[in-house]
Amino acid sequence: MKSLVAAGTGCLALLTVALVDRPNNGAPVTGDRAPMASTPGLTTPVSYDLSFVNGAADPVRASTTRASRRVGHPVIKPASATMTPAALGDVVKKTCAGCHSDQRKQGNLSLQTFDLRTIGQTAPEVAEKIINKLRTGMMPPPGRAKPGGDTLQVLLETLERTMDARYAADPNPGTRAFQRLNRAEYERAIRDVLAVDIKADSWLPLDTKSANFDNIADVQTPSATLLDSYLDAASEISRLAVGDPKASVSTSTYKIARLASQLDQVEGAPMGTRGGASVTHTFPADGEYVFTVTLHAIPTGQLFASTAPFDEKIEVSVNGERAAILEVDRGMSQADPQGMEMKTKPIPIRAGPQRISATFVRTFEGPVNDNITPLGHSIADTQIGAQAGITVQAHIQNFAVTGPFNPTGVSDTPSRRRIFSCRPMSAVEARPCAERILTRLGTQAYRRPVLANDLKGLMSFYDEGAKDGGFELGIRSALEAMLSSPHFIFRIEEMPTAAKGRVAVNGVDLASRLSFFLWGAPPDSQLIALGRTGRLNDTTVLVQQTKRMLADPRSEALSTRFASQWLRLQDIELVHPDANQFPDFREQLAIDMRHETELFFYNLVRENRSLLDLFTANYTYVNESLARHYDMPGVVGNEFRKVNYPAGSPRSGIFGHGSVLTLTSVANRTSPVLRGKWVMEVLMGSPPPPPPPNVPDLEKTEGAKEGRLLTTRERMEIHRANATCKSCHQFIDPIGLALDNFDVMGRWRIRENGAPLDTRGDYYDGTKITSPAELQQAMLKRPVPLMRSFTQNLMAYALGRRVEWYDAPTVRRIEAAARVNNYKLNDFIVGVVKSDAFRSRKVVAQAAPGTPSTSATVPAGGRSR
Repeated sequence: MKSLVAAGTGCLALLTVALVDRPNNGAPVTGDRAPMASTPGLTTPVSYDLSFVNGAADPVRASTTRASRRVGHPVIKPASATMTPAALGDVVKKTCAGCHSDQRKQGNLSLQTFDLRTIGQTAPEVAEKIINKLRTGMMPPPGRAKPGGDTLQVLLETLERTMDARYAADPNPGTRAFQRLNRAEYERAIRDVLAVDIKADSWLPLDTKSANFDNIADVQTPSATLLDSYLDAASEISRLAVGDPKASVSTSTYKIARLASQLDQVEGAPMGTRGGASVTHTFPADGEYVFTVTLHAIPTGQLFASTAPFDEKIEVSVNGERAAILEVDRGMSQADPQGMEMKTKPIPIRAGPQRISATFVRTFEGPVNDNITPLGHSIADTQIGAQAGITVQAHIQNFAVTGPFNPTGVSDTPSRRRIFSCRPMSAVEARPCAERILTRLGTQAYRRPVLANDLKGLMSFYDEGAKDGGFELGIRSALEAMLSSPHFIFRIEEMPTAAKGRVAVNGVDLASRLSFFLWGAPPDSQLIALGRTGRLNDTTVLVQQTKRMLADPRSEALSTRFASQWLRLQDIELVHPDANQFPDFREQLAIDMRHETELFFYNLVRENRSLLDLFTANYTYVNESLARHYDMPGVVGNEFRKVNYPAGSPRSGIFGHGSVLTLTSVANRTSPVLRGKWVMEVLMGSPPPPPPPNVPDLEKTEGAKEGRLLTTRERMEIHRANATCKSCHQFIDPIGLALDNFDVMGRWRIRENGAPLDTRGDYYDGTKITSPAELQQAMLKRPVPLMRSFTQNLMAYALGRRVEWYDAPTVRRIEAAARVNNYKLNDFIVGVVKSDAFRSRKVVAQAAPGTPSTSATVPAGGRSR
């Protein structure tokens, strides 16, 4: 079937079609997307008082309450002086060009020929770099002479006005060739179209990231291997969706991580069980299936936990009902004929998604009388499985499903109900029924109305399949072609034939942009209908739809997709704390930490809270396990709930989240360098330069002195004795040290290696900081760069492309508008949606007739999103 689709469509071999602009009736950019020259209410240049001034007047936000000022809102006041461009140029040369010269070129930047009058035209990227460094207050660096008065503030405001005027004179909303569905978007699209839950990583390779995100177009170039993966996926998914009464026997294996806890009940498993695995598996046909459980062994081949004083039993259940019991033989070994595998007898199961579990029957509760503390949560160290005096329990390694044996047909399933909206009662009704089915599903899959050529192509595959296997095989063949089509896999936007400069994004394309931004999924029927009629291009309607979508539970994707990648929460999977030093760490704890941060951000979206809560919130989301880890009393149960930190807690906002603290650590110690670097890159948008070559790693620094283990701080001080290292570490280290009271697992501590922790440091602006709270206060003296960094990341994710220098005026405009309303999160989101960059695109010049081109022609069906 796969070869039939591949040969018939030829579409995936021509995926450079995404580079072709097709004609439509695109309207020119309307007035509400005119160039952004200024922000209402902010026409007077402003500067920020770098201290918290309670009760001071604020001309822009006169209605701001005293309470809001107390959490760190800056007071805005007009700049006190103006300077000529020539004078400001001399300031840059005298202050900066010593380090940023043609010879030294620190930071890969030379300002030796800096000219304020021309930099907006000749070196706009340099101008934006200077703006960012001046906004954060990082330049000139600590210890270097600075111009007196508010000279740097005047330089900053002049540069910003220059770049904003540069954009207004030559608007550039940017462009991209195409986007393809990444793993997460592919899974959601399949679920929306066919009501089938899949794991895209079963077929698709890992998504490449750019600018923190996995949906950036410039790294989504298709390859032959990737296209073959999409064909494999289309073949298998269409089979699972329709069902396969003649399915051949195959095996699906679910691997259980070694760090997964085997003590607690896993989600979805029956009560009275512990450990193991519980998953939703889609069965292709009614028939008999065999379940195989593989247990962990110790290095010598015997069963892990062979010394346990009791026998174990494994329960295999289907939809919560026991289907089989497997007796664990404590004497089993890898040398046995069956090795460490245990199999059930064939079990009859219906087709479709079913919840299957393989778990241990819980045999005891409460503490155990061991000689030493066991590493019972996980199997990080298999050596302990054969030691006496420790209570250990067996661990499941793999859970496999094999079948179907003796298939008897295909029962009704959610996907079949979604697909077969009609049934032919005679041969003459078959084709019209198939056309109705494919038109309906094709509209969802292609995210636009199905055209005549689209339907013609799909029906040709239906005819081939129906000739060989009847109506259902014909539908399955057409679905395989539909899921293989570039109209489904790629989001290609229409372009007017004679367009020049910038043009408005087509209404249906805009619906896709909005939906994948807010939901990480295809648009619903209401959004597509508004796009077809052109009403979605109206600003009022667009904002209404944005608010409707934010109120929908699917907007959780802003948390699990955008925020998770922006904050780099996936990196927690790379940190496996040392089992001897941190025996309580387990995979479930890491999952809970990540879920805490995602729920916290989603709360900001759902309740439209201020983004400043990210730094100042005195609440978080925990379940019993995570609350116990944080030493927070009074939380019982596995459900996450909003909880205020206890009085006097050192935790506050994101700096108290175990996810961030763990992902910025290494296996056996905290890393102030990683934590400081994370804050600078992720939150401040001003990453430190990469280390120079031949600088020794901190791990090579001596770890003990005079018989005493050194603290991380002491080793860092030895490491940065090199002047070359100090230039960067003077920014990084104080930030990371302020968070060093949190250990590798995010628990509070006051000692390291038996010595009291010393977390004192000088923030780069000279502020003394020793704790997370003082770090938070120092950072919020300059909220603007924090808010702009967030806006830049939000735009990159929404646009599916890297944010360039010409996007900086838009970033400034969105931040300034959100500032008026106390940085409410929805104001950032609506600001991005209303922006010129989101609603229009620049037309890339086409090659002259006869000029060789890498573009190809769009296959039958015209276009796709």
